[in-house]
Amino acid sequence: MLHLKTPEEIDLLRKAGRVVADILDHIGTVVRPGVSTGELDRIADEHISACGGTAAFKGYRMTSRTPPFPGIVCASINDEIVHGIPSDERKLEEGDILSIDVGVCLNGYFGDAACTYPVGAISPERQRLLEVTETSLNRAIEAARVGKTVGDIGYAVESYAVPLKYGIVRDYTGHGVGRKLHEAPQVPNFGRPGRGVMLQRGLTLAIEPMIMSGREAVRVGENGWTVLTADGSDAAHFERSIVVLDDGPEILTPWTSRMGR
Repeated sequence: MLHLKTPEEIDLLRKAGRVVADILDHIGTVVRPGVSTGELDRIADEHISACGGTAAFKGYRMTSRTPPFPGIVCASINDEIVHGIPSDERKLEEGDILSIDVGVCLNGYFGDAACTYPVGAISPERQRLLEVTETSLNRAIEAARVGKTVGDIGYAVESYAVPLKYGIVRDYTGHGVGRKLHEAPQVPNFGRPGRGVMLQRGLTLAIEPMIMSGREAVRVGENGWTVLTADGSDAAHFERSIVVLDDGPEILTPWTSRMGR
């Protein structure tokens, strides 16, 4: 069942989303060779606490058999797509790409977003992957309009990335967001125009293309959480929470674009 948000709820989601965006922007200034993902996790934890929020991911379980997620953020490097576990032992190296996913609950409403950062100077191939993934996100957001469908959002990603010879993560999707971290509907990064749930005013979504430079198969690491490309190719992940309004989508997690950096 879809939960269409009232103006008051949308304002609460803006506030939660602003916290998420601020964390991602700050982390972007700290990412460099030698920094550990554990340090980045503590930065997010301190910011969330200072704002009076709670971390959405820490302790989260996907199923009753999945161990609780131990981190504040997901920190995924190179061939890790999503759900990388932060650690003081995992230090960034020159040329890496790092995806940080952050979720925050503030006043009972959730913000959720992700960015992929270059660590120092990266290869042209990795830079292109980041650009294609962020452009995929922008195209998907533009498709999120009243009267369109979830299929239109997925098609916006698939029709752009696949012809460029990139792979799409099909096993993990975007989702609704609001009073719960994950609400209906699921928002795949592939689809057919006009198919699926119709978008209505007040619908809030976390749209999150995950794009791979290689084949589309994925695997889950031994820790039970981290999702990796099966062929060891690179992956990037960009996500924003948005609300569908009469005059178009509004971004609720306004982190600063990586494009052109």
